[in-house]
Amino acid sequence: MKNAVVPYALIAVLGIVAVIIISVIGLNNQAEIAEGEDEGEETEQVENGGEEGGETAGGDADEIFQNNCAMCHGADLTGGGGPDLTAVGASYSADDIKEIIQNGKGAMPPVQAVQGEELDALAEWLSEKQ
Repeated sequence: MKNAVVPYALIAVLGIVAVIIISVIGLNNQAEIAEGEDEGEETEQVENGGEEGGETAGGDADEIFQNNCAMCHGADLTGGGGPDLTAVGASYSADDIKEIIQNGKGAMPPVQAVQGEELDALAEWLSEKQ
């Protein structure tokens, strides 16, 4: 009779060896990974002319919208469960929009997840939709 534990033990040993090898490779690449992140930040600044804001803030505002608002207002701002926001800037200023996001309006509840700079960027982005 063969021992049924041997194949499982062999698989376990190979798995442990694989984890150790991958960990060692990761430790050796840690400096390269850190350098890659720094280079990514520099590239982003160069694309924006070395200034913060601009398209990056718009991209961030779009991402904030997608993460917090799109489920009701639609990924393309055309509405759904909530109203169409494609021309919200024609009706509301950035300050009005911030107030609505913070306190809610009608059936819309307050959005507590959006605060500070994210709130400012999102309200400014939405106010430009006309």
